[in-house]
Amino acid sequence: MITATAVLAALTFFVSACATGGTGARDEGPAGADAVAGKLRSAPVPSVYDTPDDVDAVALVRDDPGVAPSVKRALKPCVGDEYPVDVSYGDLTDGNSDDVVVNVMTCSDAVGVGSYVYREAGDGYRNVFRAEESPVYAEIDRGDLVVTKQVYKKDDPVTSPSGENVITYRWTAGRFALEYRTHNEYSGAVDGADAQTTAAN
Repeated sequence: MITATAVLAALTFFVSACATGGTGARDEGPAGADAVAGKLRSAPVPSVYDTPDDVDAVALVRDDPGVAPSVKRALKPCVGDEYPVDVSYGDLTDGNSDDVVVNVMTCSDAVGVGSYVYREAGDGYRNVFRAEESPVYAEIDRGDLVVTKQVYKKDDPVTSPSGENVITYRWTAGRFALEYRTHNEYSGAVDGADAQTTAAN
């Protein structure tokens, strides 16, 4: 009799607790579709590029009327939803937020087909630099924009250029001005590694 009374009391307590409206984790609301399995937004709203994390580099290039059609054609996923782009953030133009450097490459051999710099402008970004002479690659080096263009001689394979031109730009008077340029010649005479001879231009 005592056992039956205890079970009845416990059951009464459980029912009354459920009747209070508590729903456990559901009090926070159902998880959105984007939260399922860690899925992220495929693209932010173009007018909401508030922080570098919100920048959709692929959309920036696709929506940029100054980008060559050949580069836009190359901007397709290589595997799944992975695009052949490298993105860097840093202070190049003394703006209120980091600038965005985007390199577009080929999927097959990662050859750079276009390099771009986007600067914050109002509620979006505008293009302030482009280089589309392939192969090309841009990066940030201590506040300067450094653009590397590989040089190929006749019959050079894609994996073995004969040299490279390294061009450094600095933001001056509202634009990128050429600071200095160097040319590196590679030598195939050294087994297992390329030797370089550097000449400043």
